[in-house]
Amino acid sequence: MPAHRMTMRKTREILRLRLGKKLRQREVAQSCNCSPSTVSNVVAQAQLVGLGWPLPDDLDDEALEARMYSQRSSREHRELPDFKHIHFELRRKGVTLALLWQEYRTVHPDGFGYTTFCNRYRQWREQLDVSMRQSHVPGERLYVDYAGVKALLHDPVTGDTQEVSVFVAALGASQLIYAEAVAGEDMHSWIGAHQRAFDFVGGVPELLVPDNLKSGVTEPCFYDPEINRTYKDLADHYDTVVLPARVRKPKDKAKVENAVLQVERWVLAPLRNQKFFSLKELNDAIRERLDWLNNRPLSKLESTRQQLFDELDKPALKPLPSRRFYIPEWKRNVGVNIDYHVEFERHYYSVPCGLIRKRVDIRATSTTVECFYQGQRVAVHQRSLLKGKSTTTPEHRPKTHRDYEEWTPSRMLNWASSIGSKTATAVAAVMGSKRRPEEGYRASLGIIRLASRYGKERLELACERALAIRSPNYKTIQSILKTGMEQQPLPLRSESGTDPVQHENIRGPHYYH
Repeated sequence: MPAHRMTMRKTREILRLRLGKKLRQREVAQSCNCSPSTVSNVVAQAQLVGLGWPLPDDLDDEALEARMYSQRSSREHRELPDFKHIHFELRRKGVTLALLWQEYRTVHPDGFGYTTFCNRYRQWREQLDVSMRQSHVPGERLYVDYAGVKALLHDPVTGDTQEVSVFVAALGASQLIYAEAVAGEDMHSWIGAHQRAFDFVGGVPELLVPDNLKSGVTEPCFYDPEINRTYKDLADHYDTVVLPARVRKPKDKAKVENAVLQVERWVLAPLRNQKFFSLKELNDAIRERLDWLNNRPLSKLESTRQQLFDELDKPALKPLPSRRFYIPEWKRNVGVNIDYHVEFERHYYSVPCGLIRKRVDIRATSTTVECFYQGQRVAVHQRSLLKGKSTTTPEHRPKTHRDYEEWTPSRMLNWASSIGSKTATAVAAVMGSKRRPEEGYRASLGIIRLASRYGKERLELACERALAIRSPNYKTIQSILKTGMEQQPLPLRSESGTDPVQHENIRGPHYYH
C-alpha cells in the first residue's frame, strides 16, 4: 500500500517502533503488517519534513497527514497522460513506454515519474476488454475461425433449408472484422475465404492464426502442430506464416473469439428473420451489416475499427501477390515406372530417369503438374487432359543406355518370347506404336505380368486374339483374359493368308534384334 494512503495510526506506530524503539526495518514491517519498503518510505518522508520521535503533542492525525503528504498529494493532481494515445502508439513497431514517457515529460516537465506513468497506464488498460487489452503490432496477425452460429439458405422451389458456415477473420491491431458465408468447412471453402479476406483488407499479414480445425491443422499439437499441406501452400504463395493457436489456450485467439461474438450479435442475429435463396444474396446482406459494424464506435476507445485499420493495419500490411493462388491437388507416394513416367488422372508425366523405382509426390493445379522427390521439385509440366497419353521432357531421357540397359527393347522382347511368339509380337506392336520404344515399356510390362495371374497358355491365346482383331494393347488383352474370350474361335483371316496385323508403324520382333 502506498505510504500516503496508510492510516495515521499506522504511520505513528511505524515511527514509534523504528525511531523510538530502534527496531530493525523488517521487524517493524512484520509488526505493522506492511512491507519493509513501506516502513522505509514512511521514515524517509518524516525525516524529509523534519519529524522525529516523539512527535509534537499538538500534532493530530489531520495535521500529521497534511505535514507529511501535502506535497505528494498536490503532485497527484498533475497533468494525466493521454492513455488512449499511449495505447495506440504502443502498437507501432519500436515504440515503448520509456519513449512515450520521455515525450510526456518533454511537454509536462513536472509530470509523473516513469514508474507512476507505467502504473497509471496499466491501471487504465485493465478497464478495457481482454481482446482490446492485448498489444498487437499493426499488420502482424490475422485471426481466423468459423462462427458457432450457422446461417440458413432457403430453396425457392421446395422450401427446404440448408445450413451454411460463416467464416470470420479479425486483424489484431485494429480489430477490423471480415465475415462471409461459405458452403461448408472443406478445404476449398477455407482457402477461398482466406483469399477473399485478403482482398477485403487489401493486403497480407505477417501471420495467420487459425484454431486447430482440420482444414488448417492436420495434427493439432501443443508444441509442433502439423499444418495442412494445401494451407501451407496458400501461406507460401502469399508470403505469410501459419501459427495455430495453442490447444486449449483461448486467449491465443481472443481477437477472433470476440469478432465471432460481434458477428453473431450484430450481423447474423439482425438477419435471422430474413430469407436468403443464394450465397451471394446472403453475403451481400452480411457485407452491409459488416460495414456498419466496422464503422460503429468502440465504447472504450472512442474510435471505430475502420478508423483504426486505416491508421494502424493498412499501412503495415504486405501487398497482395500479382497472381492468384490456385488450390492444388496432391497425389502422394507415387511410384516411378521403368519408363520414368508417373501417372496422374490417366496421363503420364516424365521425371528424371534416375528416379526409376523411386516414389514421388505429385502436386497439380488447373494449369500445372509438379513432381517432388524428398521435398525437392524434380519436374514441372503443363497439365494435360488427354487420357492415356504422355508428356515427356527431353532432358529426362537417359543420354545413353549405360544407366538404363537393364530395360531395353531387346530384353523386353526376350522376356515376352519366353511366354510365346504371339506375346512377343504383341509386345513388339506396343513398342512399335510409340515414338520411342521406352514409352511402351509400361504397357509391355503390364502384358508380360498378366502371365503370372492367368498363366502363359491363356496369355498366349489372348495375345493371338488381340493380334487377330488388330488391337494388341494391354487393355484389350486384359479384357480378353477377364472374360475368357481367348477360348473362343479366332476371327477369319484375310484371303491373302497373311498376318492381320500388317501396318507401316508396326516394326515386328525382328526390328529389335
